[in-house]
Amino acid sequence: MEPSKTAILLSHCPDAKGIIHTVTDFVLRNGGNITNLDQHVDHSERHFYMRMEWDLDGFSIPVDKIDEYFATLVANKLNMSWDIHFMDRRPRVAVFVSRYGHCLYDILSRFESQEWAIDIPMIISNHDKFQDLAERFNIPFHHIPITRKTKVEQEKAQLELLRRKHIDLIVLARYMQILSPEFTAQYADRIINIHHSTLPAFAGANPYGAAFARGVKFIGATSHYVTEDLDAGPIIAQDVIPISHRDSIHDMKRKGRDIEKVVLAKAVFAHINHKVLSYKNKTVVFE
Repeated sequence: MEPSKTAILLSHCPDAKGIIHTVTDFVLRNGGNITNLDQHVDHSERHFYMRMEWDLDGFSIPVDKIDEYFATLVANKLNMSWDIHFMDRRPRVAVFVSRYGHCLYDILSRFESQEWAIDIPMIISNHDKFQDLAERFNIPFHHIPITRKTKVEQEKAQLELLRRKHIDLIVLARYMQILSPEFTAQYADRIINIHHSTLPAFAGANPYGAAFARGVKFIGATSHYVTEDLDAGPIIAQDVIPISHRDSIHDMKRKGRDIEKVVLAKAVFAHINHKVLSYKNKTVVFE
């Protein structure tokens, strides 16, 4: 499928009258055709959010000048934060993984089937377990072991790889390492993590065993942007599934892996289609 030649504006600003009119008028006056528009007002914060997509055929402003024109004519006047994305540009995604492969397999399946219009220039792991899998998909695999003594040096090596390959998004597909604040700061709102919903109540090395012993009635998963606060970044997607007294710990782990794959996929899909706005450690996720 040929990618559509459209632009997407993701924006937020203090709420005021006439924002939609001002923004849409910019597109219409320059020959654009708006194909999708969604907006939300957080009345408690008095803050406005919008996602707008328009066709670039016949648009009078050159693609490399749209940011400049929009800033001058619209955004600066509204005290607006914004990003403009182009749907014919495939996001470049790096996948980080450790020893658990269920999320990695799911991502590669969606990539190979072209469900997701992305490129995956690399898989990075602190173990070599999935090197053969990466080779089957013709994706470069980088084994970068990390210890407490080598963490700073190895993160620098990772960042250099990411810069060299112009990575847009990092997906932590059960990557069992804590990224440093220096690392996360360079990819703000561009690192997506997944973890089971037993956090924070059942932390530690055996969360499902602790949840089983407590007799929990549901388990789930949370996918969020990574910040320097562990597992506390802006949430993109969550879901739960029921658990009964008939479920063993093995059943809980199997169901947990299933829900992790689905929730992570929802979060990545929303991000690569430019449907997520992050503000004050919360997100607006447009349908």
